[in-house]
Amino acid sequence: MAKITYIEFNGTEHVVDVEAGLTLMEGAVRNSVPGIEAQCGGNCACATCHVYVDEAWAAKLRERDEMESSMLDGVNDVDSRSRLSCQVRVTDDLDGMVVHLPERQG
Repeated sequence: MAKITYIEFNGTEHVVDVEAGLTLMEGAVRNSVPGIEAQCGGNCACATCHVYVDEAWAAKLRERDEMESSMLDGVNDVDSRSRLSCQVRVTDDLDGMVVHLPERQG
């Protein structure tokens, strides 16, 4: 179990426990965190689960693969911290991770 902090664009924080093995997207959806639309259900096909991973945590994640990078190409406000939360699998090593949500998805 990892404690993940999701921070909405307006600064509202949601600190939730996410089971290891779930994705950041699944953790957000299961805990009713607003701002993660997840229209494709986690299939890396829509980019409506875009998050910004706090730079302190980026080194603990695998790099974006080609499919994720391709999906992010069509998203506004992408930067080096951008990830699709459906592609980030939670591990116990991510306990304390902070992610920021964009102003809008898609």
